[in-house]
Amino acid sequence: MKVPFLSLAMTSDSLRREIASAINDVVDRGLYILGPELEKFELEFSQFVGTKFCVGVGNGFDALHLSLRAVGVGTGDEVLVPANTYIATWLAVSACGAKPIPIEPDPNTFNINYKRLEDSITSRTAAIVPVHLYGNPASIFEIVEIARRHHLAIVEDCAQAHGATVNGKSVGSFAETGAWSFYPTKNLGALGDGGAITTNDFEIANRVRLLRNYGSKAKYYNEILGFNSRLDELQAAILRCKLNYLAEENRKRQEHADTYKYLLKESRLELPMSVDGNMHVWHQFVVKSRDREQLIQHLGIRGVETSIHYPLPPYQQEAYKVEYEANFDLPISDFLHTEVLSLPIGSHLSLDQLNYVAEGIHDFEQQS
Repeated sequence: MKVPFLSLAMTSDSLRREIASAINDVVDRGLYILGPELEKFELEFSQFVGTKFCVGVGNGFDALHLSLRAVGVGTGDEVLVPANTYIATWLAVSACGAKPIPIEPDPNTFNINYKRLEDSITSRTAAIVPVHLYGNPASIFEIVEIARRHHLAIVEDCAQAHGATVNGKSVGSFAETGAWSFYPTKNLGALGDGGAITTNDFEIANRVRLLRNYGSKAKYYNEILGFNSRLDELQAAILRCKLNYLAEENRKRQEHADTYKYLLKESRLELPMSVDGNMHVWHQFVVKSRDREQLIQHLGIRGVETSIHYPLPPYQQEAYKVEYEANFDLPISDFLHTEVLSLPIGSHLSLDQLNYVAEGIHDFEQQS
């Protein structure tokens, strides 16, 4: 049996006609940038998240970068970020001229450990960027309390957490901004790049609108130094279609996660956990294995594709290694990156395929 880690074609296949119709409408209208589809999507997504405003931007990195600039992060500032995250979180801080300060994760949830934040706050600290990693909400209430106590801004990195909630409230609505990616692999993915910023702050929303459009409200008149980062009409139209089915996609992922937990409860793997009150949307199902490389090989021979999120943390990448290797000791994150393994999950998979994955894992453990 073949078990693909991801199949974007299968994920979008049931929406093919609806998406094609939406694209045709945009083509017939002949407006491709900052048009009515974007306005409608911004309204619908803000309602979905539960914020007053949503501003569509070109991609998830720009959502982080422009959020940080909109809350005032600049040259010489420090921003507290997870040590265990995709490098985009760090790069967005660096793009502002600020310095990412890595915070160790909670080894049980993989998310930033809020108990370690205050030890790293200095007079230069301007913001915190908690990442809701793999679709699992970070400890946002505790992080908000720390930020308020120290007068720091928060940018929630929601790139993997579309639909995730804490006590019924959506991530991306707790802080100054939520930064979203609609990269095709996300639970809510476009057919290309896309991103958005959600906020309840009128001034922040207006500043992001300026920043995304060359610093301009009116064509040829530029109020500030801006960028070119706009969610285009085609992607907005596609996202409007797919937003209607996001809850169903997340429901299937939650069912798959429950199935894995049941099938693998007797295995030697350390299974992922979620916190009471949090709705985890399982963008990834990440386990820990002491025999990761051998398990990957065994499953691969059986036709099961897996992935590693992530093989190298940001501070070990060449882009940051020289600066960070000598100045930061991050043993928890170091260890996680030697054991984490992502199993296939998503609506492209059947129950038979999930059982086949679990059988492969049990077979490996019996042989080793």
